[in-house]
Amino acid sequence: MNLSLGAAGEIAWVLGIVAWYIVRRPFERRAKRVRVVSSRRTLVENVGLASALLGLAVIPGFYVATGVPEAGDYTPRAWAVVFGAILFASAIWVFRRTHKELGRNWSISLEIREKHELISTGPYALIRHPMYTSFLLMALGQAFLIANWVVGLAGLVGFAILFFLRVDKEERMMLEIFGTRYRDYMERTKRLIPYLY
Repeated sequence: MNLSLGAAGEIAWVLGIVAWYIVRRPFERRAKRVRVVSSRRTLVENVGLASALLGLAVIPGFYVATGVPEAGDYTPRAWAVVFGAILFASAIWVFRRTHKELGRNWSISLEIREKHELISTGPYALIRHPMYTSFLLMALGQAFLIANWVVGLAGLVGFAILFFLRVDKEERMMLEIFGTRYRDYMERTKRLIPYLY
């Protein structure tokens, strides 16, 4: 393995995770001050959140720290590291924009907060779930940044489990709360990728 190129990809991944945490932390702190009026958190949702955490943080973090599992290593390419860094930076940008638009409505789980509003501006003008879009971009970035088949693809697996376990429940909850307003919003937006899906 070309150590300098592999290390560059791993360093870019670490910097991306640090940036992710810096963006998320103040919103977590503010969210604790806004009363939750309805929570739909279940064991299934916890499994999805744990899968995303495992695939996008724990497994790659362990690999960066230890080099295990070495069996999945492959020779990194400069174009892949650059492309992965661009994807990860894009993920952080979407992640930040999403948090800014949600403001006091943000929650890590399926919750409705006091004075909850339907947000349809910023990235929400094009897609209903830009937070998941940011996770997809992170997972794709990880796949290019970390030159290990197992670790690189772990993020995509973790993201997919979270997305498919949760997105339908989230949309049903929003339909219950906002009714026809949310149904109209669904008709004019895509779920995850602008103009496609």
